[in-house]
Amino acid sequence: MENYPKDIYTEPEPDVHTLANLGPLTGMAGIWTGARGLDINPKADGPEKQAFIEHMELQPIDAQTNGPQLFYGLRYHTRIVKPDDVETFHDQVGYWLWEPATGAIMQTLSIPRGQTAMAVGQATADAKRFSLQAVRGSLTNGIVSNPFLEYAFKTESYTITVTINDDGTWSYEQDTILVIPGQAEPFHHTDRNTLRKIGEATPNPTAQAAMKQGLPQLS
Repeated sequence: MENYPKDIYTEPEPDVHTLANLGPLTGMAGIWTGARGLDINPKADGPEKQAFIEHMELQPIDAQTNGPQLFYGLRYHTRIVKPDDVETFHDQVGYWLWEPATGAIMQTLSIPRGQTAMAVGQATADAKRFSLQAVRGSLTNGIVSNPFLEYAFKTESYTITVTINDDGTWSYEQDTILVIPGQAEPFHHTDRNTLRKIGEATPNPTAQAAMKQGLPQLS
């Protein structure tokens, strides 16, 4: 049993400036592009390697509470296309969340092919590299798929590792383990890319309101 407080209702008073409280997620806030992505996905005649171009936006949200639990986070949307193509190759939305009190990092994700997941990891506030994982069957860091995906491309786990680079870029590596009918071994569906900033993040609504009123930043 986790060491949770007896008082599960009283909410803390968060800092309104989310961008100042993102911990290890700080280097991910903003608008990004990556032109050297690589996806390795399953096909009937074997693994396919596919280059891709990515546009990702991560914007700060107002602090979120579950009683005494406090999160700062980023709402994100990524759209991926193949080189020289306009059709969406992959679309994904969700949240990156940071819990300063415990060092927990969470990524929620949803894709428009009938699948959602929540990956969880741990990191220090100044970490430049961290990993999160979602696993099949978990009630706290699990994966939910539509019936066809559950039959044809059963997801056993999803792992993402993020590296914040010294040059201001950041990189990710993903490994999604699939069980596919007719294949003797699980398939590692992998993705990786390095993202370069092309736009700054927009402060969250309560931060914008505080700045208009000339209120000081708490952190």
